[in-house]
Amino acid sequence: MSDNVAASNTETKRRRNPELTRESILRVAGQLMAKDGPEGLSVSKVAQLAKVNRGTAYHHFKTREQLVQETMSWVSQQLVEAIYGKENAGEEKINHQSATQKLANFAMEYPEFARVWLFEIMTSKDPYKDPFWRRYLKNLEDFVDAGLAQPELDREAYAVLMLVGTVMWPVWARSKTEDAQELQSMSRRFIKEIIRLSLFGSLVKDKFPLNKDSDLKDFLEGK
Repeated sequence: MSDNVAASNTETKRRRNPELTRESILRVAGQLMAKDGPEGLSVSKVAQLAKVNRGTAYHHFKTREQLVQETMSWVSQQLVEAIYGKENAGEEKINHQSATQKLANFAMEYPEFARVWLFEIMTSKDPYKDPFWRRYLKNLEDFVDAGLAQPELDREAYAVLMLVGTVMWPVWARSKTEDAQELQSMSRRFIKEIIRLSLFGSLVKDKFPLNKDSDLKDFLEGK
């Protein structure tokens, strides 16, 4: 099948399926936002890159601001579904280790969407409005409440550390290689280290004794 025929068939499917058209626009918008930030986004530019008629694009997104807002919401929902499944299963309890693995794999496969999500969180006045942040933190709280983590764990601080590290690792990995197998290997390295840190910590306790006069002990106890 020639490229022209394939493109024509794709366009016909989009006209017949408005949801497919909307999905195509949002996917391209997410990729463009990751590259140029929200400032580089416009409905007409996204329509051109998505090979969608401008009028059709404006039918779905009346303004640039609406496109930016809905792109960020769409990216967050992609994360929710990739890590926790579709919406109807979104509130089921998920093993935190499994969630960590799925999140790392998603970030490695779709680094542009992970960056868009991180940008949204960093610039939001209320991160708790974000669907994925709420779901991730709820999963972590369930993990702690089930007695599977230290009860004094600062859940919010831990969540930020995990998520920022997970988004940054693919950037580091892709600066070294674009080979798919090597990227998978680096993803496994990251997951292994995250789990090791979570299970055992990063310091040899015997090398850092906590006695009554220890500044570190006072700090940990909030003194």
